[in-house]
Parts: sequence; C-alpha cells; structure tokens
Amino acid sequence: MWGIVEDNTITKLINNPKGMVIGDVRYSKKIFELWSKAELEAKGIYEVEYDNTNKKDEQWYINTNQSFAFAGGKITASYGSATAKAHADTLWTAQDEIDGKGTEGEVATRGLKYNLIQTIKKQAAGELQNTDWYVVRKADAGTAVPSAITTHRAAVRTKADEMETAITNAADTPALETLYTYTKQEDGSVTRPLGELPTLES
Repeated sequence: MWGIVEDNTITKLINNPKGMVIGDVRYSKKIFELWSKAELEAKGIYEVEYDNTNKKDEQWYINTNQSFAFAGGKITASYGSATAKAHADTLWTAQDEIDGKGTEGEVATRGLKYNLIQTIKKQAAGELQNTDWYVVRKADAGTAVPSAITTHRAAVRTKADEMETAITNAADTPALETLYTYTKQEDGSVTRPLGELPTLES
C-alpha cells in the first residue's frame, strides 16, 4: 500500500499500483515497479509502513481499524488499543426487557468461556466416539471392553472436566489467552497451561 502526501498531509491511499495524475503529468502504474523509493517519494508517493505494536490476537481481542499518519518522512499505519472480547456471557438487562430486546437475566450474547467449553465438549465427544463401538459391542454381545479402553475413556472425561474448570475459573480474557498459549519447555516440548485431551495410541 502507498499513500500520496501533499503539504505533509496524506491525501490518498493506494491499495494496488495504478496509473495516476500528479500535477499535470499522467504516470503509468509501472512507476511502482521501475522507480526507486526516493524517486517515488520525490513525487509525494510513500510506501506505507505497518506498526502492529497494538495489534492483538483476534481470537481474544477486537482490534481497531488502522489509522494512517505521515511523520518523519514516512507513512505509518497503526492500530489503537485493542478491546478484549467478553469472557463471560452478557445478559439482557431490565432496560433491554423494557425496550423489547430480550428477557432480563437471560443470555444476550455468549462469552468466550461458553464457546471454549463447548469446543472442549465437542473434542472430548469426538475422541470418545472413536471407542464407542467397544461399548456398543458390550451392550449387544456382552464382550468385555478392554481395560486400556476403559482407562482411556475415563481419562478423556477427567481431563475434559479439568479443562472446563480451568476455563470457568479464568478471571478475564487475558487469563483465558494464557491458558491457550503454547510455550517451549526445557525438555524441548511445547505445551500450554490448559493441557490437551488424551488420545488413544494406535
């Protein structure tokens, strides 16, 4: 992306190279390929530099739109302060009920915690589904479920409960983000505080 600067003010942003008129002269879009940085800037065309200092993971935060500023001989695109997504459910208020939007006390918008817990439940159900046939076979034919399978299924349920509890107990959105953040350990492994559901080794 480029911007055109006139009298130290950004007058236009250019997403893709295109022909343009500068002063009384029409220039081909090829100037973006053929001209040097200094040649473009001499005509007031500056390539945008990006400052992502304030940009945060969109799984957890709502980022602002980028703002563009010209200073120190360059155009910089930057973000404002990100807003954390709600970690808890948002409920309808008494005023909302008066306004006909919903019933006071009922869920208006699901928060991150609810959605993350639903994901854990689905993942656990998916892992258990892989061995459901043992349980069905026992019910149909009386064939015992192997102890390793029983142990694994119990471990999946236990770990899922632990993960859901950790999510429920997270005080805020940054705490949730920390649970899901992978870090490299001294032994070279990469783990996250939330842990992982056990999987059945083939």
